[in-house]
Amino acid sequence: MTCNYDLYPIGCILLSKFIIIPDGGYMGALIDFVKERRKALGLTQRDLADRAGVGLRFVRELEQGKESLRLDKVNQVLALFGHRMAPAPYRIEVDDEES
Repeated sequence: MTCNYDLYPIGCILLSKFIIIPDGGYMGALIDFVKERRKALGLTQRDLADRAGVGLRFVRELEQGKESLRLDKVNQVLALFGHRMAPAPYRIEVDDEES
């Protein structure tokens, strides 16, 4: 699956085959992805933290949408679900109009 610039003109970040929408939407999608996968496996936040090798506080902050998280730790959590954060094409829109 690739970034569809008709739907996401600014670009997107891919979590394996999971599309993350730009402009802040990526955090909500990441939170939903982790919560849904954790619950589907019947894991508590503590269970997830233990299995991923991260602290319980990190899992709570991730699921609550803290904006500054260590990417290596995010990848540790995502690895349990067979995913990882990866670079994706990003196109910056430039306003050519003069102010």
